[in-house]
Amino acid sequence: MRLAELSRRSGVSTATIKYYLREGLLPPGRRHNATTAEYGEEHLRRLRLVRAMIQVGQVPVAKVREVLGHVDDDSLGRTIRLGAALWALPQVPEPDADDEHVRAAHEEVTALLDRLGWENAKRLTTISPAYRSLVVAVAAFRRLGYRWGAEQLAPYAELMHRTAVLDLDNMETHPSEAEGIEFAVLGAILNEPALQALHRLAQEEETARRYGFE
Repeated sequence: MRLAELSRRSGVSTATIKYYLREGLLPPGRRHNATTAEYGEEHLRRLRLVRAMIQVGQVPVAKVREVLGHVDDDSLGRTIRLGAALWALPQVPEPDADDEHVRAAHEEVTALLDRLGWENAKRLTTISPAYRSLVVAVAAFRRLGYRWGAEQLAPYAELMHRTAVLDLDNMETHPSEAEGIEFAVLGAILNEPALQALHRLAQEEETARRYGFE
């Protein structure tokens, strides 16, 4: 398809598509001459992914470029390829190592990983953004005086492991590894808000069942 058709099918203006091409978010089309190029279904799929990352996920353009660079790097094994892509998404800042609540949170999260037997997560504690995010959340609970640690988090972690199994099962249904990685990245951006919404809906439903509408 030509640029105009790509624009029509995607709902993205030609000016924006040209910007994405300049920024390296879309691969170049197949050149016919100096002013005309052809684009395929892979461009349409990638364009939709880029739009979801920027518009829904609020991911900055520079971060989108970094994430997609990992998605496209077929020199990496699947685990490293997916991990690098997800780690390139915006993350929480490093917590204050001297904060007593942060230190206590580190201990609780480490105890949680031991309890679950998540050996890979234990090896990556010093560099994992997900580990850092969990520490920040646990530290915030403890700072507010709530007892929140390995014991309370373990049942939630087991549910999340079941979710991860579903994620990878779905990822493996895609015809190419690159498409599967794209799907997993999109899932991190779109499915996590969906899971959060389901969590809140479930809380509302359970509250009404237990306590009625008093």
